[in-house]
Amino acid sequence: MEEKGTTIGFSRARILRVAGIAVPWLALYHDVLRRLIDDWRADENYSHGFLIPFVSAYAVWTGRDLLRRTPCEPRLFLGSCLMAIAVLMLLAGILGAELSLTRLSLVLSLAALALYFGGMAWLRRLIFPIGLFLLAIPIPNIIFNQITLPLQLIASDYATRVIKLFGIPALREGNVIELAQLKLQVVEACSGIRSLVSLTTLAVVYTYFTEVKWWRRLVIVAAVVPIAIIANAARVTGAGITAHHWGASAAEGFLHQFSGWLVFIVAILLLLFIARLLNLIERAFEQRRHGAAAINRLDPK
Repeated sequence: MEEKGTTIGFSRARILRVAGIAVPWLALYHDVLRRLIDDWRADENYSHGFLIPFVSAYAVWTGRDLLRRTPCEPRLFLGSCLMAIAVLMLLAGILGAELSLTRLSLVLSLAALALYFGGMAWLRRLIFPIGLFLLAIPIPNIIFNQITLPLQLIASDYATRVIKLFGIPALREGNVIELAQLKLQVVEACSGIRSLVSLTTLAVVYTYFTEVKWWRRLVIVAAVVPIAIIANAARVTGAGITAHHWGASAAEGFLHQFSGWLVFIVAILLLLFIARLLNLIERAFEQRRHGAAAINRLDPK
């Protein structure tokens, strides 16, 4: 019999109960998982979704000792209620043909299982591995379009300004940049949404494993937005300059793909630079605070 407040154990009764829940859970969500994996395979914006389960599992593995010491206080009623809500969301998503709702239901069901088997303390420990799956869920089209269009306009506007600085005549009309010999259209695929999604995921994972203070985590994750915008605008600028001098074909194909990877690597380096800059700023504040404290000790007045 399981006692409330004990740490994790692997008794036969617990294993059987986990299996008794896992099998119907897989039966309930197998189609949701299948469709989600299909989207990861088809949509390059979310190809990083294949890595999320492994990163989540690694997060659980690295925190296994702390999790093992966490009191196991199953909340059967609350866990069951949360699972019931997840199932209702699943049914509503299936009946309404709303994939996003079924996928949010999947994540909520994982939280319900953590609450059911381990209680609130366990749920707090597992909030990151579970919540990380939210970054693997494709954004609904109605929200996706509201994000991509402004990004397209911003990238085309910034790129036009920089292209002009190189002495190249350029005129922007919406998301189209008119050059002397051709028109360069900043389409949805070039909006920078892919970099924004991937960089956000990378920043969240990076800060979880390397940062302790919440304010530092928030600053680094928030920096993803301007970095992604600047990086994509730089890529469009490069494409415009290349197309002006060597033709549209030179800005397409391998060079276009290579510039995307190059800009993404630069964006990652900028993200790491911000983390390093925060270290320098925090160290300077610490030295200043210690210096002020030393002066106060020498001169109490």
